[in-house]
Amino acid sequence: MIRLFALVLIFLLPMTSSARGVYQEPTAFINEAFSGEPPKASRIWITGKKKQIATEILGHRPGSLRLRYWGKGSRTAWVLEEIGKEKPITVGIIVNKDRIERVKVLIFLESRGWEVRHDFFTDQFKNMGLHKNQKLDKHIDGISGATLSVRALKKLSRLALYLHTQTPFDHDTP
Repeated sequence: MIRLFALVLIFLLPMTSSARGVYQEPTAFINEAFSGEPPKASRIWITGKKKQIATEILGHRPGSLRLRYWGKGSRTAWVLEEIGKEKPITVGIIVNKDRIERVKVLIFLESRGWEVRHDFFTDQFKNMGLHKNQKLDKHIDGISGATLSVRALKKLSRLALYLHTQTPFDHDTP
């Protein structure tokens, strides 16, 4: 029985450590989001009311006073970062007409919760928007053992949706 347990442990340890890492470089995500022709990066200042709402969404003050994003037409792409349990999770989020088009985990450094990078989880965010109280308008099923990673992706999705409404790309533009 002990040998069987040791054998299972030997096979599982490399899987969890290999789950950490860079899945896609942020620049590659932005290029992909705009079919290889990304617009020039824009910046949004997180001050005043934006800072207050971002703090409510994140549960803490934002880490910087300005964030880069890319926008064209009614779409914006964001590369945002939030701490899971102890380490940052970098996520790419595309918002189109106030709805999430795509969520992708780009870099994951935590030892647990890496399952959030899979499509079965991130696909839940597709076509999601915000209620007026800055809450997501659909339920997200969690993943057992990945509570903090799930929470981080939900916060970042809410933040990207809110910040999108504060850009000139919030509406269709010719």
